Amino acid sequence: MIRYKTFTSPLGTMLAAANEHGLTRVDFIDSKYMRPVDPDWQEDTKHPSLVACEKQLAEYFEGERAVFDLPLNPRGTPFQKRIWEEISGVAYGETIIYSELARRAGSPGSSRAAGAATGRNPIAIIVPCHRIVGADGSLTGYAGGLPRKTRLLELEGVLQGSLV
Repeated sequence: MIRYKTFTSPLGTMLAAANEHGLTRVDFIDSKYMRPVDPDWQEDTKHPSLVACEKQLAEYFEGERAVFDLPLNPRGTPFQKRIWEEISGVAYGETIIYSELARRAGSPGSSRAAGAATGRNPIAIIVPCHRIVGADGSLTGYAGGLPRKTRLLELEGVLQGSLV
């Protein structure tokens, strides 16, 4: 059974969903790939994983948290899961380029596929796909929108007052 909760963040309304194994989705409700809530899902504002998710994201936005401690259970292909696992290893305040991400995931030369998998990341911010940038350091793509990617990187001290 998937349970979900919506909550407000400084960058917009978010939705978190979890099953018995952990978070399956965390995203902005207006994100490019955000799917509507499935009729089988149950709203649950007290589910422990969802409450913890909201709390830890609030701490992140307040600058009080750099590492998340939440159970994750995203659905995806084996390649996507490898990419998301490697994204999770990119530290707060750091960025890497797509080709480096592909290399770290064991698929050198697959930067476009790594980019596609990054764009389909179902666990925004916690799996920090906003930390992946273009080969020239440009802020290419973000399912939540480039203004949000910019704000997240500013929050982490990577960018200083940039404009998109």
